[in-house]
Amino acid sequence: ERCIAEGLVYPMFDDSCVVDAAPESGDEYYISVDYGTLNPFSAGLWCLKNGVATRIREYYYSGREANRQKTDSEYYAELEKLAGDLPIECIIIDPSAASMITEIIRRGRYIVRKANNNVLPGISYTAALLQAGRLKIGSCCKDAIREFGLYSWDDKSQEDKVIKENDHAMDDIRYFAFTVLRQALFYEMRDYRDALETVDDK
Repeated sequence: ERCIAEGLVYPMFDDSCVVDAAPESGDEYYISVDYGTLNPFSAGLWCLKNGVATRIREYYYSGREANRQKTDSEYYAELEKLAGDLPIECIIIDPSAASMITEIIRRGRYIVRKANNNVLPGISYTAALLQAGRLKIGSCCKDAIREFGLYSWDDKSQEDKVIKENDHAMDDIRYFAFTVLRQALFYEMRDYRDALETVDDK
């Protein structure tokens, strides 16, 4: 356990990153998805409010552990349950999940946004958000919390590389952080700079 902890990808993840109560209402809601068939399918429901994103619910299913592979239509039904009646801005999903993307688009209810799947910059950005208190995980999201405690660097690799285990919630979180939050915070900083320039002009 000590060796795993020393090589954790997100060593800054601790109790301060976990919240018991979800925001009562959000400015925007999103779902992020890491698609798997036999490998786990992980999806998180996010509430973005005042520049802080909170994972308020999740869905996690391993076809290998359950000894039953679900179809794309079954996974779509789970995404609808996850969303409930909330107004979802879009579903962010790995661009390689072609069949699931097609299924979501065919249903016509949600907008699909293909995730930026640049791994190392995405990890760096996610880590920065955690450290800044801009990314929170609801205490009900047990699989995400479990993976944060296991997701590790490959110390046998000659380059920066993660071990491809316990990474499914980690991937969907990274998709959301690097695809949605990076853009949202860019506009936030631009508006802040514009406000400062307005003050300076006066």
